[in-house]
Amino acid sequence: MPSHFDARHVRRAFARAATSYDAAAALQREVQSRLLESLDYLEARKPEVVLDIGAGTGHASALMKKRWPKAQVIALDVALPMLDQAKRQAGWWKPFQRLAADATALPLADNSVDVIFSNLCLQWVDDLPAVFAGFRRVLKPGGLLVCSTFGPETLVELNEAFAAADDRPHVSRFAQIAQFGDALMMAGFRDPVLDRDLFTLTYDDLPSLMRELRAMGATNARVDRRHTLTGRGRFAAAAAAYEPMRRADGKLPSSWEVIYAHAWAPDPGAPIREGGHDIASVPVSAIPIRRKQT
Repeated sequence: MPSHFDARHVRRAFARAATSYDAAAALQREVQSRLLESLDYLEARKPEVVLDIGAGTGHASALMKKRWPKAQVIALDVALPMLDQAKRQAGWWKPFQRLAADATALPLADNSVDVIFSNLCLQWVDDLPAVFAGFRRVLKPGGLLVCSTFGPETLVELNEAFAAADDRPHVSRFAQIAQFGDALMMAGFRDPVLDRDLFTLTYDDLPSLMRELRAMGATNARVDRRHTLTGRGRFAAAAAAYEPMRRADGKLPSSWEVIYAHAWAPDPGAPIREGGHDIASVPVSAIPIRRKQT
């Protein structure tokens, strides 16, 4: 399938943001907290190997190592400077491991992982079914996947503002919740459950929002983006287009749609695909979806 993202740009953006990420990632931390609650589905089971994909600076890896001190917890990220920051979270006593690798090509053996945790990483991949197939390959039968991503209502205000100033895209494409569930089923995961939150963050002005996005590494990585500077004229036009959206409290809103999912790896021998078609017996419309707003 055609690539929508510049993978090298994504890696470089997160590498540059490694030292500023934690101070800017309040939303990511809130989503992480909610996603960690999904691990309660394991009940009394104690996993042997836990893989944190898109681990960033390692906060979730540290919490999972604390939860399961005897488990091998692996923090995987595409940006090596992020993993350098994660070393500070690992501690010296029974630290989690760090692995520089890409979520689209996991360098792990088949059936080797009990739990995959991935918080706000999957919005940076093109082919969700292929990525989920890779996740399923490394999961043991009955293994748990818990993950989150941004949905299409994310940064709608920013997208609208820049659309009034420029004919090139400034905001990523985000998967619909039904597409996310469909991709899980195409990979053969069973019993998927999806949740949805809508957060609204506020900013004094457009430069404040853009600075925070850069601090998080969340810059425009679309392959069809403008590869030169936006320019003062276009930026001023976008800022002017954003102004009518200013709220009664004087702040500019920024919407963030978050999709959560958990699902289970199937029993041994179940094919990922059969004849190129998805094999799940449950239609996308039947996947439990809970919708919330914050």
